[in-house]
Amino acid sequence: MRLPRFWVAAVLSCLPLTALTAPPAWAYADSAAVAEPASVAEPASVAEPVVRIAEYGFEDGTTQGWAPRGSGVAVRVAPDAAHSGSASLLTTGRTETWHGATVTPPFEKGVTYTVTAHARLVAGRPAGTVALTVQRTPAGGADTYERVGAATVTDAAWTEISGTYLYTADSTALQLYAESSDATGEYYLDDITITADTDPGRSGVTSDFESGTTQGWSPRASASLVAGGPEAHGGAASLNVSGRAASWDGPSLPVLGKMTKGSKYGLSVWVRLGPGTDTGDLGLSVERRLAGTASYDQVVAPTAITAGQWVLLKATYTLAYDVDFLSVYVESSAGTFPFAIDDFALAYVPVKPIESGIPAVKDKVPFDIGAAVARAQTLGEHGELLTKHFDSVTPGNALKWDATEPREGEFTFAEGDHLVDYATGHGLKFRGHTLAWHSQTPAWVFKDGDRDLTATPADKALLLSRLENHVRAVVGRYKGRIQTWDVVNEVVDENQPDGMRRSPWFVVTGYDFIRTAFRVARETDPAAKLVLNDYNSELPRKRKAVFDLVKKLRAEGVPVDAVGHQLHVNIEQAPAAEIEKTIELFAGLGVDQQVTELDVSVYTDFVSSYTTVPAGVLALQGYRCKEIFDVLRRQASHLSSVTVWGLADDATWLSSFPITRLNPPLLFDDELQAKPAYWGIADPARLPPLTRRLDAPRATVKADGERERQWDLLPGTPIARVGDLSATFQARWTPGGVAVLADVRDSSCDRADTVTVRLAGTGHVMKRDGRAAWYATRAATGGYRVEALLPAEAALGGKVPLEVVAHDAKGGGDITWTGELTLVRAVGHTTAARGTPVVDGVADAAWSRAPEIGTATWIQGTTGATAKVRALWDARHLYVLARVTDPRLSEESPNAWEQDSVEIFVDPGNGKTTGYDDDDGQYRISFSGTETVGGTFDAFAVKDNLTSAAKVVPGGYVVEASIALPTVTPAKGVLLGFDLQVNDATGAARTAAVTWNDTSGRSYLSTSGWGVLELAG
Repeated sequence: MRLPRFWVAAVLSCLPLTALTAPPAWAYADSAAVAEPASVAEPASVAEPVVRIAEYGFEDGTTQGWAPRGSGVAVRVAPDAAHSGSASLLTTGRTETWHGATVTPPFEKGVTYTVTAHARLVAGRPAGTVALTVQRTPAGGADTYERVGAATVTDAAWTEISGTYLYTADSTALQLYAESSDATGEYYLDDITITADTDPGRSGVTSDFESGTTQGWSPRASASLVAGGPEAHGGAASLNVSGRAASWDGPSLPVLGKMTKGSKYGLSVWVRLGPGTDTGDLGLSVERRLAGTASYDQVVAPTAITAGQWVLLKATYTLAYDVDFLSVYVESSAGTFPFAIDDFALAYVPVKPIESGIPAVKDKVPFDIGAAVARAQTLGEHGELLTKHFDSVTPGNALKWDATEPREGEFTFAEGDHLVDYATGHGLKFRGHTLAWHSQTPAWVFKDGDRDLTATPADKALLLSRLENHVRAVVGRYKGRIQTWDVVNEVVDENQPDGMRRSPWFVVTGYDFIRTAFRVARETDPAAKLVLNDYNSELPRKRKAVFDLVKKLRAEGVPVDAVGHQLHVNIEQAPAAEIEKTIELFAGLGVDQQVTELDVSVYTDFVSSYTTVPAGVLALQGYRCKEIFDVLRRQASHLSSVTVWGLADDATWLSSFPITRLNPPLLFDDELQAKPAYWGIADPARLPPLTRRLDAPRATVKADGERERQWDLLPGTPIARVGDLSATFQARWTPGGVAVLADVRDSSCDRADTVTVRLAGTGHVMKRDGRAAWYATRAATGGYRVEALLPAEAALGGKVPLEVVAHDAKGGGDITWTGELTLVRAVGHTTAARGTPVVDGVADAAWSRAPEIGTATWIQGTTGATAKVRALWDARHLYVLARVTDPRLSEESPNAWEQDSVEIFVDPGNGKTTGYDDDDGQYRISFSGTETVGGTFDAFAVKDNLTSAAKVVPGGYVVEASIALPTVTPAKGVLLGFDLQVNDATGAARTAAVTWNDTSGRSYLSTSGWGVLELAG
């Protein structure tokens, strides 16, 4: 067995306890003085519940963390003697009584431990005393040596050594070691156990530093740790960290024994930047070791810390490994700046039993359904949840290149083996993820020595050779056991002319790395299904780019068996209809399809954060899952599997991407209990009621069934499809009532088909072939359109209950949208004239053809800088001219949005979403011409779109900008989502801000409130 082994359950046991006597002088041969008296518990007189903390049996052939103590000493596993089993630990080479074998014990302050070991001398050695001793360093004191137990040992038989141990002062550098009164005696040790009177794995740890000591925290390298002022999060003291040697250097707390394998713990610590440090990030990590091999787990990703403020780092962590060393530490991603920590807590998190009386997800879907897992998700209740609900697994990281071949030719398969063995043992199918990816690939793969590989024939051959060796080794190891491989991952970039990501793979080899990976994988395991995997394939531009690549590869004979659609979506985007379009498109290629990484974020942007996710948002997530799985069930003939990217919300990549925040995107919550997301798949009838919300702008339309331009300014709101029946609708208002336009897709063409609109409690039924003074219908391709004007009391800001029901008389089905309309201002609508100006900050003649609009919607303040704005366009660009009135200009603030500036917002698709799509941009130009660009993630798709010029003029400044439009074809009649904001600074603060249309103050997060710019002739 691999030891020490940590036990979760308490057991009843009556262990023999040896009464302790004062240790003889030889026990302290390496100590000048005893700094603190040994604190020893009284022997137990009756059987009491104890918890087994660690056990060392040496049956796995390793020393299990035991190491030599003293120069010349050797410890090794001996197969020639054993108390039980077939091996023990042999200590030789001793020349001092205190020499022997030592291990870092899982001891904590205030807990009484019983340590039991069995010893025997090597044949021919005279009898002597063998003792178990603890060395520790009390805070502020010298090394202390404390006897645990001792016994006379011979070479004739195994002798038990047992005793109890307790210490009560903060201490570091603990060692448990065996020593002997015979300075050169050689002895065996076996069956060493450590038990406790309480379960340290559930008692937790706190550090507040109010004692004026480091409370067991120590530096990882040369850092200086001082407990005290001047700043504290709570109380009067914190732990101040300075003199760091590296980003990973800082305070570390040993927690061996405080965490039980398979158990979950909450970790939290407050952090603050040190004196003279304006910027920096800090994170929380765990170091674990076994038999000298160290591993590092990031608990809280490095988080930006605001200068002068305490920031909480908080997350949960499950110990999934056997360890003989365990510590928690605070580090930065870069730099050696000083910082402080305070109010640290480690707390055991009880795990609820999984719900046994609910349906298994795998029994409710017509395809394989799996979950992405790591080792922790195979243990305890997590493992029970996995095997109950899922019939396949994907490793989140265990088979990626950095995990399997960190150095060339050196393969590590421990994690992969564990997961594959687990799957095999539990009847689960297995998806291998992933063989070739631009991320999580070690730097050496793309280097020749210190030189980066380039697109030369020699470098291409070297890189493809490395790829072939890697694929053969990894796929070959699991041949016949892994049924499906994500061969290449995320190779498409729809923003490139050829649709290909400019990764080192592609730069050096072109398409050949894809061809090679698939060819070699097929040769290595002909029975495995080979997948090209990518994200955003549900979005039109990415969908086309992935489709074109797969079509090209298959035409060449590259063995792409399946396409993987990741489906990292959120509670609103992408529309379910777009997911369905993607599956239907790829079905035409004759490839299998798989959903490979499904999760549903509760956010529609990359900035917002909840402290507690509202119940209504979780309900919406449940309905979103229902809508998505309705699509997947309809398309089941084209899908072989669906994989959810995680098991439960306690372990999800979205906790730290794109920022650190609470984001529960999965089917089961932190306590492994079913959420609305689960019920949306397993039994939608059990979803909680949901009231949807929709803005209805003011507008005047006719009820004639024609689609006036007004309806084109916003996209339709979808009503979830049932069978072949689907629809979108919109609403507008005037003081006399509410107008509704519904576009219904229903190819059955039955005269009894209807649309019913229930407005403020009053129902209005419209027949497919009907017409009246208040409504009209018109036939459309694949369905029909209904337009109605309904009487209602309507005023700006009003709330109106609305229900829209489309009925398919022939199919007998209904689709329904139920919610509430908010009556808002008219959508801002203006035009851009055709023309190409010179972008130099000086208005040329072309601008005179463009209509002028003004900023008058105050989102901060009521007076301040404003702008007059014009727009032009040509075959590739949008141009914007803003004349800003602002007599006092400032760039004193370090924050760009708090400087005098103009922000131009452009949505080429006019999607009006509550987040940003990849091609949506926020383009900011200050009065001095400084540019900043915002968009999805790091604005990767739009950051190069902006060219601008700015000039200060009397009374203000002029901004002229060119914004490239590579994702649309500009033409007369095209509608762009558009807005403009003027930021007015006074000194180092923004004191006012005004837009053209958006009233929300959230233009930097959402495109839904922007106006519309129409390209005119």
